[in-house]
Amino acid sequence: MSKSPEEEHPQKAFGWAARDTSGVLSPFNFSRRDTGDEDVRFKVLYCGICHSDLHMVKNDWGMSVYPVVPGHEIVGVVTEVGPKVKTFKVGDKVGVGCMVGACHSCDSCANDLENYCPKMILTYSVPYHDGTITYGGYSDLMVANERYVVRFPENLPLDAGAPLLCAGITVYSPMKYFGLSKPGTHLGVVGLGGLGHVAVKFAKAFGAKVTVISTSLSKKEEAIERLGADSFLVSRDPEQMEAAMSTMDGIIDTVSAIHPLLPLIGLLKSHGKLVMVGAPDRPLELPIFPLLMGRKIVAGSAIGGMKETQEMIDFAGKHNITADIELISMDYVNTAMERLAKADVRYRFVIDIGNSFHHLSN
Repeated sequence: MSKSPEEEHPQKAFGWAARDTSGVLSPFNFSRRDTGDEDVRFKVLYCGICHSDLHMVKNDWGMSVYPVVPGHEIVGVVTEVGPKVKTFKVGDKVGVGCMVGACHSCDSCANDLENYCPKMILTYSVPYHDGTITYGGYSDLMVANERYVVRFPENLPLDAGAPLLCAGITVYSPMKYFGLSKPGTHLGVVGLGGLGHVAVKFAKAFGAKVTVISTSLSKKEEAIERLGADSFLVSRDPEQMEAAMSTMDGIIDTVSAIHPLLPLIGLLKSHGKLVMVGAPDRPLELPIFPLLMGRKIVAGSAIGGMKETQEMIDFAGKHNITADIELISMDYVNTAMERLAKADVRYRFVIDIGNSFHHLSN
């Protein structure tokens, strides 16, 4: 007979889980494995809420395994390390992002791109190497192989730094890979949400000229005054879009809703690159002729490998890049999910795990 979540592993854990497609989260007792030879165990202090958490708790993508303990922007302080762990010690500030395992024998893994390994193991709701289901960061403790643990720079606040483990690497990686991180590059950022606002900050730190492209004029002041964007385009305004045609070297498109690509392709110079990092739930229409008439690229990118994730966090520490967050307690999480569905957050919810659970943890 299969064991219940609290019996599968020896270490008692506590978190919040969704039990069905209603997506409603409630308190949940489960267990974590003992700290293995190469494992790092840490007390979770903060966990960001990513848009994909919302999809996963409702099984929008058809892959959720209930109960789901979401959360892959997880930060805290190390409480125990396995005997073979080389890079971390008790007391270190660390984080875990979107993945906790991979095959370590394919080309992707050999090139520090575990995120593209066909056997990549997500931080929650998928089978781990031992056959048990992974549980994420909406919980009091976390244990992961040291390869998947990121060291936090001393000066980077853990709460506002947590979302970088997903939102940060998701925009940093394609900027670097597609040559959009060179100073003087003109970069468009579509959508000013959790990913978009962090993309603006990284692009400015790289020395790029940044144009935010949004459907809503109400975000203009925010984009320019507070986030430091150079200009702002309302994508629904044909005159503005026309005036900006063929001016951008690249565009990072963070929008997960269905939206037209033709106007964005038009904004690119010849050889320009439109990189998709949002995940619309239905296919978008891709007009080919405008690609031919300028040797333009439409590409995709998902998070980054562990080496690059560490590089990104170190860069963020050096340039004081954090997410703009609203810190919430765990019992507010269902309301936060409802607000996130309506895009009512500037720009990332982060759960204050340390102060939500301290009276409950053993």
